[in-house]
Amino acid sequence: MRLEGKVALVTGASRGIGRAIALRLAKEGAKVAVNYAGNEAAARETEAAIKEIGGEVLLVQADVSDSTAATDMVSVVAKNFGTIDILINNAGITRDGLLARMKDEDFAKVMATNLNGVFYTTRAAAKIMMKQRSGRIVNMASVVGLMGNAGQANYAAAKAGIIGFSKSVAKELATRGITVNMVAPGFIGTDMTAVLSDKVKETMVESIPLKRMGTPEDVAGAVLFLVSDEASYITGQVINVDGGMVM
Repeated sequence: MRLEGKVALVTGASRGIGRAIALRLAKEGAKVAVNYAGNEAAARETEAAIKEIGGEVLLVQADVSDSTAATDMVSVVAKNFGTIDILINNAGITRDGLLARMKDEDFAKVMATNLNGVFYTTRAAAKIMMKQRSGRIVNMASVVGLMGNAGQANYAAAKAGIIGFSKSVAKELATRGITVNMVAPGFIGTDMTAVLSDKVKETMVESIPLKRMGTPEDVAGAVLFLVSDEASYITGQVINVDGGMVM
């Protein structure tokens, strides 16, 4: 129970990687606030899974791309659980398309959720963490933010932005006992990758040295390490969970 007595907020935790992270933190004793944008049914499933293992959980609906909603979400969690010790910025969307055909709104929406949302939520949670002079923030980047990907200029820009943002914030908050790190998943088996054809999946797996897709639990393990006491001297770092895709 490495996180006993801690309070964690996980954005985009209704399914996939977010759900796996929320469950892993709950298993280690943290009280977990599960944020979701619109899929309440999926969020309820995450809630039930946490309760099944004896965890304490709070559902918080909010669109993190909305500054007021993101700020209010943090306030609700702090009010219900007393504080926030751990923030996992995981919420994200895709609107893939080649540059020449990408619509303004597809670029703007991805940036609003994937990058602006990290800013809004981090800013609000950091104020709480600064007062208590401790905290762990983990922002979900992506290998796409490191290497780019055709058809994902918007997504790659947002994820690369998260890396620059996180390193800057890590320098600002270090003297307050707050660490800020990033996890960059590679090809992970989630709803986002389930829509790909078998041929595309096979091609992707062939490019991975470990020759397999990752699992949400693989990512959750890295996040757990970064929010634990074992990682207290690590900040401003990107940990790739990608089977060796990016070396």
